[in-house]
Amino acid sequence: MSSKNRILLSVMMFLQFFVWGAWFATLGACLAGNNLTGIIGDAYGSAPIAAIIAPLFLGLVADRFFNSEKAMGVLHLIGGGLLFMAPGLIAKGDSKSLVWLFTGYMLCYMPTLGLSNTVAFTNIDDRNKFPALRVWGTIGWIAAGLIVGGLGWSASTHIFTLAAISSLVLGVVCFLQPATPPPAAGKPINLNALLMVDAFKMLANVPFLVFIVCSTLICIPLAYYYAFTSNYLTHIGFKAAGSTMTLGQMSEIFFMLLVPFFFRRLGVKWMIAVGMLAWVIRYALFALGAPEQVLWMILSGVVLHGICYDFFFVTGFIYTDTKAPAEVRGQAQSMLVFFTQGVGMYFGYQVAGGEFGKTLKSAEALGKAMPPAESFTFWESFGKMFTAQKPQVAGTVLQDTMTQWKEFWMFPCLMAAVIMVVFVIAFWDKADAPAEPPKH
Repeated sequence: MSSKNRILLSVMMFLQFFVWGAWFATLGACLAGNNLTGIIGDAYGSAPIAAIIAPLFLGLVADRFFNSEKAMGVLHLIGGGLLFMAPGLIAKGDSKSLVWLFTGYMLCYMPTLGLSNTVAFTNIDDRNKFPALRVWGTIGWIAAGLIVGGLGWSASTHIFTLAAISSLVLGVVCFLQPATPPPAAGKPINLNALLMVDAFKMLANVPFLVFIVCSTLICIPLAYYYAFTSNYLTHIGFKAAGSTMTLGQMSEIFFMLLVPFFFRRLGVKWMIAVGMLAWVIRYALFALGAPEQVLWMILSGVVLHGICYDFFFVTGFIYTDTKAPAEVRGQAQSMLVFFTQGVGMYFGYQVAGGEFGKTLKSAEALGKAMPPAESFTFWESFGKMFTAQKPQVAGTVLQDTMTQWKEFWMFPCLMAAVIMVVFVIAFWDKADAPAEPPKH
């Protein structure tokens, strides 16, 4: 791989996740700050809907008729145009159109996750070099969060303008990528592969079925974190919530390096169990830290994202790759994403949105009572990542809201705990022995 291609692919990966992280991480805080709390669940639910549909688009259209880099570029240009419309709809309070806008955007964005991987894998000479490219995606997400938090935009509609401009830039960058012909050009449509028919046959294996069911269910409490952590941090008094949430991605990079070490010693079952336990601990910290706004508890809950994500999702991909016959590995990975990022997360966002509306009855009053957002310089925001100033509001609205946050976080905590226990008891696979992760 030439230096030019390495730079181009790294920039592509950086912007791919910069665009998403610029608006998705603090979307809940933005909507709540503009009196649109009621659509947070539906807004975030657009992502799993798109995740379900994206493989069909890739299989029927993108992988057959268009160069991957060109299809990716067109989708990002369209997506950037859609995001430019979001601030206007928010200003009008047009919640119905806004949800459709997010759905349309995510239908453009989700296929580009697969397309970016295709462009990368096609143009590298060694598959083991992919992680060095993919890490730029995580760095892009972190950079977006630091900029959003540093500029005081965590609850501002400016996040959509930033994401829209970045999406247009990425659209142009995509056309500069190495030519990547459609991988399935001229081949007959394989409906079995497209609909993951052969992968679904793997569910006849009881351990794999237990893994899929528990993986789907655990994504319901996971959705609570993605949808409402930015709101929670804002109520606690964090001035740069977007920056604070990047601590989770920073820990993700760190724990990613430890996955091979622990995988060899623990095996699939206990790696996944540790990941699930981390979610239980995270939500317990959020819940118990709410009434008195205990910062070390709340920050620890954010930092645990690295274990929550890496130990569960990365190990799950490895286990699926190991269990699947070579000819259906691609289908099997698509099926795992379908159940987790699609089905599980969709129902998770719906449940979390419903519980938020039912439990956080004082949230809107607290939002209105809080003082205007404080202005600070970009460099000052780095210090504010780790500190919070308790909101000074009259009456008991703050105390009431914090009590409600405790109740809100206890539900995903208990649900994750139950799923973890079921998984530990029900998952037994003779093939699950501590070993070196597979290499391709």
